[in-house]
Amino acid sequence: MAATKEGRKQAEGPLTIQEMAQRSGFSEPTLRYYEKAGLLGAVPRDDSSGHRRYDTPLAERVDALACLRSAGMSVAEMRRYLTLLDEGDQAAAEQRDLFARHADRLSAEIERLRVRQEYMRAKADMWDARHRSDTAAETRAIKQVKRALEEF
Repeated sequence: MAATKEGRKQAEGPLTIQEMAQRSGFSEPTLRYYEKAGLLGAVPRDDSSGHRRYDTPLAERVDALACLRSAGMSVAEMRRYLTLLDEGDQAAAEQRDLFARHADRLSAEIERLRVRQEYMRAKADMWDARHRSDTAAETRAIKQVKRALEEF
């Protein structure tokens, strides 16, 4: 196995669908769906077995899609990204806008998660105070819970 520049191990030669699934974190059905949906193009097949084989450029494309998907990008957005990628530098502004919109959505999601985390910590503090029979700490925790709920 050879190491890629990202530090991942790349098998010598094309990857099987099982190897690609393991490497990318996508399930085999997802890889098949992405092929059918046009995100991967036609995946080359082994001449003797007919099984899919992912060469290095295709594996790198799957890796990029895995990164986009793990950041919450939809299939439609990934498709748009690939279309714009094919257009080259002339689509740079559209690529910027696509990624900026998604970054803004991630920022909003992070904020929602921060509020949920604050709520959970406050509830844990409240129940801990109740367990210790610390009325003052429980009252403070209840105020924190209410503050978090107002931010919801």
